[in-house]
Amino acid sequence: MKYATMTLIAPLVVTLAGCATPDASDTDALVARYIAQSWLPGDNQPLERLRQDETQMECSKYRNNPPPAVARAIEAREAARIKYPADGKLMGDWKVGEKIAKAGNAMRVGKVEPDDPKRDPGGNCYACHEIDKKEVAAGNLGPSLAGYGKLRGSSDAIVRYTYGKIYNAMAFSACSNMTRFGVHGILTPEKVAHITAYLLDPASPVNR
Repeated sequence: MKYATMTLIAPLVVTLAGCATPDASDTDALVARYIAQSWLPGDNQPLERLRQDETQMECSKYRNNPPPAVARAIEAREAARIKYPADGKLMGDWKVGEKIAKAGNAMRVGKVEPDDPKRDPGGNCYACHEIDKKEVAAGNLGPSLAGYGKLRGSSDAIVRYTYGKIYNAMAFSACSNMTRFGVHGILTPEKVAHITAYLLDPASPVNR
């Protein structure tokens, strides 16, 4: 039995020994091709979304743990990409913000159920955060935001930080797992302002 086993293994070892180690660029190209094939080109599924920008390439290169100098450069670059509402108001209507935070069915990808391009993508905030404690279906990838405004207040500095964090989290934490909502056009500056109000307004259920 011992010799039979060795007989079966030997050809496998020879075969593996004869295989060339794949070049990194070949592997990257293969991965990119497989990812592209998982998308259905068409309305609301633009394939250019697959192309990484400079920041995402650096985060991928360092596996989301860039050296301090690189992290500082990423945060500075991303901070410069934050845009603000035309009227300058960083807090909108919390009731509108609540609806945006809870919505999040659009911008899905794949070949089974492509999205209606007219559907508002929403923030889908509850996928990663607990916000209003009455909402039981909440994710925990991100920290709980329940009582966010009650704990932090609503000073100009807090309002500006909260708005910026929603618009582009990488401006504050390089290679953050949080989506760059504003940069990628998922949320407009006005919608970010509404969500900011949802988190900070004392009348919002988040803070009651």
